[in-house]
Formats: sequence, C-alpha cells, structure tokens
Amino acid sequence: MKKVLILLIILFLGGIGFFYFFRSSPQKTLQFPEEIVLFYGIGCPHCEKVEDFIKEHKIKEKIYFEEKEVYFHQENAKLLLEIAKQCGFQQNQIGVPFLWDGQSKECIVGDEPIINYFKEKIRI
Repeated sequence: MKKVLILLIILFLGGIGFFYFFRSSPQKTLQFPEEIVLFYGIGCPHCEKVEDFIKEHKIKEKIYFEEKEVYFHQENAKLLLEIAKQCGFQQNQIGVPFLWDGQSKECIVGDEPIINYFKEKIRI
C-alpha cells in the first residue's frame, strides 16, 4: 500500500513537472530602444554613403548610437519592422538605412535624411 501511494505521489509530481516544463512560453515582446539606432544592410549602397559620412565626420566619437544589421540578423529585422510600424510605415515603405531616435520616437529613412539628422546633431 505504501509503495502504491509513493508511486502515485511521484507520478503526480512528475506530471506537474512535465506540464511546467512544456507549457507554452509567453510571447516575447520586443523592447524599443531608448537610444539612437541605425539599421543598415550589408552591401546597401545608401547605407555605405551614411557609413562614409559617419567615418569622415567621426560621428561615433560625438554621438552614441547603436548599429544593427538587418539582412543577415533576423532579430534586428524584426525590431526594425516593429519600430517602423510604430512610426506609421507600411511594410512596403520600410528600407535601409533607417534611423530610430528613441528619445524623440522619430523614424528617419534614407541616406540624405539620416546624414542631415547627424549634421543637425553635431551642428555642421
């Protein structure tokens, strides 16, 4: 009788552990960065134009911002899509280079507008 009771307790605890381990995990939500993020794609000529401007004017020494590549990094591409939707962009309007200013919640698309954004920030 004792063995049956112990077996039932083990099975009960094992069942609870099984359901706890294999339960569906909650949907992971993306956190919008609070800082400036420049989304780019490897091989994108417009992105290279922005990168050349950044190097030439030493923007990284003057302004903190993150760079996230989207062609080969799916998580970065998902974040870009969510941010662009928040700014009112349709999926067919989203491209790189794309800049997100987390402070002002502003989205900027295209090489010239992004270069102008940096010029304004460093007052050139």
